[in-house]
Amino acid sequence: QVQLVESGGGLVQAGGSLRLACAASGRSFSSYTVGWFRQAPGKEREFVATIRWSGYTAYADSVKGRFTISRDNAKNTLYLQMNSLKPEDTAVYSCAAQRPYSERGYGDPSTFDYWGQGTQVTVSS
Repeated sequence: QVQLVESGGGLVQAGGSLRLACAASGRSFSSYTVGWFRQAPGKEREFVATIRWSGYTAYADSVKGRFTISRDNAKNTLYLQMNSLKPEDTAVYSCAAQRPYSERGYGDPSTFDYWGQGTQVTVSS
């Protein structure tokens, strides 16, 4: 079992930056594929970025070149650096983790086993 707690959300102007963090409990964090998803009001949860236990990273087209996902396994923490933010990035951002050494796909939220409670990101125009 893994518990995930996000932090770092807030209100920022368009063009600004934020860095989200996701602290994970338990051992073997390095063996988890972890990712970020977001959900805007009235919309479905959507994939943002993932970093596998192998180090492989992937991004949604809408954030590619602006967002960077990273992890610090020594600190059991996942990060999402968000630059050049746009109003359409406004959403609740959640981190998620798959079971250890998972080879499942990463774009579908249903393939993730553990979720944080989410943190609000609001980008004003």
